[in-house]
Amino acid sequence: MRLEHVIEVSNAHRRGFMRNLRRAFGYFRPYAKEAIIAMVLLALVVTVDLFIPRLVQVLIDEGVTNQNQEVIIRTSLLMIGISVISALFMIGNTIFAVKASRGFEADLREAIFQKIQTFSFGNLDDFTTGQLLTRMTSDLNQVRHVITMSIRMYMRMPLYFIGSISIMVATNLQLSLVMAVFLPIILVLVAVFIRIVEPLFTRVQEKLDHLNQVLHENLIGIRVVKAFVRRHYENSRFETRNEELYGTAVKATRALNVFSPIVMVLLNLGIVAVIYYGGIQVSTGIASVGQIMAFMNYFSLAILPVLMLSAQAGLISAAEASARRIFRVLDTVPEVGDKYEAIILDKVKGRVAFEDVSFAYNEHGDDPVLSHISFIAEPGQTVAVLGATGSGKSTLINLIPRFYDATSGRVTIDGVDVKDIKVESLRRHIGINLQESILFSGTIKDNIKYGRPNVTDEEVVEAAKAAQAHDFITKFPEGYETTVGQRGVNLSGGQKQRIAIARALLMKPKILILDDSTSSVDVATEAKIEKALDEQMNDSTRFVVAQRISTVLTADKILVLENGLMVAEGNHHQLMETSPIYREIYDSQLGEGINQ
Repeated sequence: MRLEHVIEVSNAHRRGFMRNLRRAFGYFRPYAKEAIIAMVLLALVVTVDLFIPRLVQVLIDEGVTNQNQEVIIRTSLLMIGISVISALFMIGNTIFAVKASRGFEADLREAIFQKIQTFSFGNLDDFTTGQLLTRMTSDLNQVRHVITMSIRMYMRMPLYFIGSISIMVATNLQLSLVMAVFLPIILVLVAVFIRIVEPLFTRVQEKLDHLNQVLHENLIGIRVVKAFVRRHYENSRFETRNEELYGTAVKATRALNVFSPIVMVLLNLGIVAVIYYGGIQVSTGIASVGQIMAFMNYFSLAILPVLMLSAQAGLISAAEASARRIFRVLDTVPEVGDKYEAIILDKVKGRVAFEDVSFAYNEHGDDPVLSHISFIAEPGQTVAVLGATGSGKSTLINLIPRFYDATSGRVTIDGVDVKDIKVESLRRHIGINLQESILFSGTIKDNIKYGRPNVTDEEVVEAAKAAQAHDFITKFPEGYETTVGQRGVNLSGGQKQRIAIARALLMKPKILILDDSTSSVDVATEAKIEKALDEQMNDSTRFVVAQRISTVLTADKILVLENGLMVAEGNHHQLMETSPIYREIYDSQLGEGINQ
């Protein structure tokens, strides 16, 4: 590798480190008062501590050497008093530093969470759940630790270093030259070491991502694991990820353990050199024993920052890697966002049109999931979307509320391109029940009211009745106040789906999207839900994604998708006459002999 390239990479790394460091400290602004007080107290600690070696010199040269009891007692009491004052300053520093650092951590965690809330589905596809959890826990803790240490310890390093060196030079210039030989070498080694271990700690956090992902998936799907007797497989999968994390962490720790002894050897050589030349000066009368002892204490204070820096080098590198990963989340631009001139929808009729719409998950538009889709859903119509798994049904309806944006073509509501509408305004007019019925911790009533928390209990009951959920809810001892277990574990699949449908209906939307929402519901209950929707949502445009053809028989319009293409459009009777694919689906599910 060419030297110029090495220098360029090194400079880029340094700039990146400083940029991340400055950005992290930016979240300290609300706690500037506490941080400043902590640093002032820290400066006082250093100032007080720098008096101690000078008092040692007085104690030895004027007290012990001259056997002056009064000097010994007075100086000893003064040293004790200074130590107590230093301890009090340090306690104050700790109190304010912890308050500032914990506030910083809370604010940064909230910033990450709020940023994730702005992500579109496409952004969420780029980050696994394990990665996001690691960034909000382990990564954030790494950064917070270094920030805390900065206002408790790291700020003390240059103060000790500059103060001690200044006093050492003033005390004994010749002995100071010994320090001038060793300290630059050690500082260069520390800088090189940080550059070496930073990639190692980056990989440690990446391995932790993988481990958290496996753990998250296993905890979410523990019942599936047990049902399919895959405990040993999951144990093996976790063990593999755990060993990968272990191996990478060992490499990083090994680098720390190799570096620290090297630094200690150099420091001890420096101390031996100071003792040797100091002994010569004492024997020739150039310096006193107390002066050499004071110099040794100042030398120890001068090398203390170097020792601390070498010991913390790994943590600093880990924090830099974690900060970079955190800011990758914070710097992510939502793929779906509001234009500057985006409008607010006040009244919606519910006319939805797809105009030559294509969509691909990659930004280049390769391998499209949907190709050249065009249709119109008039207000009050029920549009069913039918097709095999992977045909693009869910992707199609996800374009309406802008969970994704069309790669080409337009999706319009009442003639307005959805990209020209403010996202929140758009989604307020759309009720949606996604393919997976997600419920949150809280009561059944809380889950139904999730989209409209200020509605009355009567409205909640009305929505539940329409979704055919009221009867089973009232059978619970606590009714609508029944606590929903984690991810709805105490409810059946059909019950969860009906609560989710009630949640969508309570929005009273002009556009209702039901993505395979009755797959766990029996045919009779499904028919009751459809009847209730016809009665209560007859002026709303409905999109129904279904696997069962019985779900779509009464739809005003049926869209048949195959490999991302719309291969047929019409009502049931029209498609039975014109679409071989639809007829094949019908015959396979309901049989040829059933009355059409």
